[in-house]
Amino acid sequence: MLRAGRIRLRARDEADVAILHTELQEDVAMRSSADSRPWRPISPGSAASPYAVSEPSDDAALFSVVELAGDELAGDALLWGIDLHNRTAHLGLGLRPAFRGRGLGTDVVRALCEYGFTVRGLHRLQIETLVTNAAMLKAAERGGFTREGTLRQAAWVTGEFVDEVILGLLAADWTGADWTGA
Repeated sequence: MLRAGRIRLRARDEADVAILHTELQEDVAMRSSADSRPWRPISPGSAASPYAVSEPSDDAALFSVVELAGDELAGDALLWGIDLHNRTAHLGLGLRPAFRGRGLGTDVVRALCEYGFTVRGLHRLQIETLVTNAAMLKAAERGGFTREGTLRQAAWVTGEFVDEVILGLLAADWTGADWTGA
């Protein structure tokens, strides 16, 4: 288990899948802005659900986010596209609507960074998010990420092209002082 601030990351449990699927996958606007692929209806029980429990792999690490105060499922988090040769990965997260706006995203970013840099020995983490995703931009920047560039009109999101922001963080620049492993 990994903890940072007010959250902990743990392995995804079967009981999490229906909640995450209903509140994150079925929220078309949120899912469309969080994934570069077009939204499509997927059954909660399908192995194609982005929240399905799967076997561990070398190229992705999937977590459930739990708020410590109530020990309640708050969302999902992942490192994906883990490249062991170049020691890089991409970071992503999604919080359930009831847990948004509380600053938990920053804690999730910090826990994922600690996992990526300390546990996995990665050199660089990267976040790609829409320029309109103010919450993710704020969480990333509070977590130490630097804006490295903007891909103009790179994402097709519900009928329009939107700019995508690239943020990066190097292990040498990471300061994980508020993280605790348990």
